Amino acid sequence: MVIMCFLAIIMLTFLLGVADCAGTERTGVLDTDTDCPSLCNCEDDGMLLRVDCVDLGLAELPSKLSVFTSYLDLSMNNLTLLPNRALSNLHFLQELRLAGNDLTDIPEGAFSGLFNLKVLMLQNNHLKQIPSKALENLRNLQSLRLDANQIASVPESSFRGLASLRHLWLDDNTLTEVPVHALAILPTLQAVTLALNSITHIPDHAFANLTSLVVLHLHNNQIQSLGDRCFDGLLSLETLDLNYNDLAMFPTAIRALPNLKELSFHSNNIRSVPEQAFVGNPSLVTIYFYNNPIQFVGKSAFQHLPALRMLSLNGATDITEFPDLTGTNSLETLAVTGTHISSLPGTLCDQLPNLIQLDLSHNLIQHLPSFSGCRKIQKIDLSSNLLTSVPMEGFQDLTHLRLAGNTALRHALPVQRLPKLRVVEMPYAFQCCAFVPGENSKSPYVWKTENISKDLVTGKEIHIIANQEDARDQNNFLVESEVDARPQHSVHCSPAQGPFQSCQSLFGSWLVRVAVWIIVILSLVSNSLVLLSIALSSKSPTSPTQHLLGVLAWVHLLNGVSSAALAVLDGISFDHYTDYGAWWEGGPGCWIFDFLSVFSSEASVFLLTAVVLDRGCTVRDSQWSETEARRIPLGWGCAQGISALCCFLAGAIAALPPLTMGEYGVSSLCVASPYGHSSRFGFSYATALVLLNSLCYLLMTAIYTRHYCHMDRDTADKEGVTVQDYSVTKLMACLLFTNCLLSFPVTLPSFSSLLQLSSPKVAKAILLFVGPLPSCLDPLLYMLLSPHFREDLSRLLYWTTHRLKKGQRRTSLFSVNSEDMEKKSCDSMQALVSLTL
Repeated sequence: MVIMCFLAIIMLTFLLGVADCAGTERTGVLDTDTDCPSLCNCEDDGMLLRVDCVDLGLAELPSKLSVFTSYLDLSMNNLTLLPNRALSNLHFLQELRLAGNDLTDIPEGAFSGLFNLKVLMLQNNHLKQIPSKALENLRNLQSLRLDANQIASVPESSFRGLASLRHLWLDDNTLTEVPVHALAILPTLQAVTLALNSITHIPDHAFANLTSLVVLHLHNNQIQSLGDRCFDGLLSLETLDLNYNDLAMFPTAIRALPNLKELSFHSNNIRSVPEQAFVGNPSLVTIYFYNNPIQFVGKSAFQHLPALRMLSLNGATDITEFPDLTGTNSLETLAVTGTHISSLPGTLCDQLPNLIQLDLSHNLIQHLPSFSGCRKIQKIDLSSNLLTSVPMEGFQDLTHLRLAGNTALRHALPVQRLPKLRVVEMPYAFQCCAFVPGENSKSPYVWKTENISKDLVTGKEIHIIANQEDARDQNNFLVESEVDARPQHSVHCSPAQGPFQSCQSLFGSWLVRVAVWIIVILSLVSNSLVLLSIALSSKSPTSPTQHLLGVLAWVHLLNGVSSAALAVLDGISFDHYTDYGAWWEGGPGCWIFDFLSVFSSEASVFLLTAVVLDRGCTVRDSQWSETEARRIPLGWGCAQGISALCCFLAGAIAALPPLTMGEYGVSSLCVASPYGHSSRFGFSYATALVLLNSLCYLLMTAIYTRHYCHMDRDTADKEGVTVQDYSVTKLMACLLFTNCLLSFPVTLPSFSSLLQLSSPKVAKAILLFVGPLPSCLDPLLYMLLSPHFREDLSRLLYWTTHRLKKGQRRTSLFSVNSEDMEKKSCDSMQALVSLTL
């Protein structure tokens, strides 16, 4: 007790002496107004003072620094030199920050007198060597930052005297080798970073004396090889970072790290993880090795890691069998994606009884085992596999389920066996209808079809990820979250439904349904009549115009057939479309319908343009003189070539979505609509079609405006233009006007979706009703206005009547001949009888 009092008296005498030497008077509380340098900000720190002089443009140290300063921040100034003993009176200074200045060298006595300094920050300067002389007397220094300088080498005596140093930053310099000898005299080091240098090799026993080291960062170097015993002696190391290097081989030297908990070696060139890769690391909790071209992983690579909580094997394309995880029974998060695994072991839940989150996306899995043994499982990602069914055993606590991309999985989930489900992604929107409570349904779900938001799942977990995109995806889906166990809760189901994907019926509205059936009937009947009339028009070959119109009728007939198929499907699946929706969207019928729909629409525009061009070449403008040669019309062979070219271009355009982007099947209408899930391509594709069709209509309008304005019946004789030419010209003008008029509503969904001018319901009505309308109006106009059709119809009626009359004549002649034969037969019998008698 006496000794402690004596020491207290000595300390008090020392403090008073220091205060007297500094020429200041203290009354127990610091006066920040008088003790704070000008322009700086000062705060009390108990009996001491914190001084902040950051980013003030200072070219020299501030004057009048209080001897009781414990914290001094001079970062982001213009200091170029630290004078000798300039800070020697700051005996209570514990933290000095000189980062972001222009220091190139620090003299020997710059830090003299700083007996209690614990933190020294010299990063972001222009130092070219370690200021070893200046650091020599800082025996209490615990943290030294020398990163972001120009230090090329670290001599052996660089840190002599720093007996208490625990944290050392040497990253972002120009080092080419590990400073083995300089580090060997720092046995108290707990964290070292040598990242962002140009180190190419880690030699054996590089850190042998650092038995207290816990964290070692070697990322962003050019490390190509590791010595087999380079990590020997690091018995306390828990975190090792080897990211962003040029390692080609798995770092087997890590087996000398028995206490390693976090290992990172992502973004290297490692291609394989050998058998028993982590046999010397039983304490591993997390492993990061994404962005490596890993193709092979040993089946026993991850065995006997009892502390491992999270593991991800992403993109290991050569893996065909699920890894053996015997002894890794604490695993809670497992991700095995982008492999060629086709099945899972039946003992999966026996090996991983604590599994909570499972990501098996982008594999070739066809069948799943029972998850009844995984009693803690809450989140499962099985997207983009080859599943046809999903067992529900063990899913009673499941909250997140992703099945998108399994196109063969077309049945709905039994929602009664998923009482806690909160987020679900299905291959088809119709499968979300299972979560829609009907009028008399007792389902505990409130259905919300919307995309999974990041806000739905929150929490803090460390993830073992093998790809940065997968990391973001796991943060959106596989992160731990608190599940609301209320009896009624919302289920967020995607893909989102809309008027293009209905649960009840395909068309949705009876008005649309009746209108589509009327269009289908008129299209099939009228186009059949047009084709029949052209086929029977004459024994000689038809004209080029008639040929093009005939091909146009065939195209319209295809449009009618495709609309009829859609109408039949609507009738078959009425009031229970969910049973057919997945089959329709995922099957070939949707592709065929979309191809026929787009093909017929584009081919009709191209063929109509060809007909207009043909008429423009056939009819001579009235302003030409009689002596000038008449324009040459299209020949029969040319008309055939043009019609084939139009059909080929239309077929190429119709085949573009599935060949390039796979856009068919984004909705029940099987149209690459701008309202689909892939709206960017849908909008671009629809807009391109609109612009192309508009160009064709503009060309046709220009040609017909020129000719139609100069044609009249008074000039018909002298110009050599027949009445039939006038009639055909009038017919083509009506066709052009009708198709142009109907093209405007069809363009509305393409642009209004971007400007939000119309709803998807309006777009659906337009696509179903206005889109196929030209296929029935064009043949009707041809039947009403074409003189050829009237002649052909008269010839057809005459031919039919003639055939009927001819048949009647043959019947009457046959009956007369029969009577004569009977009479002759009777006469012959009588003669034969008389002769016999």
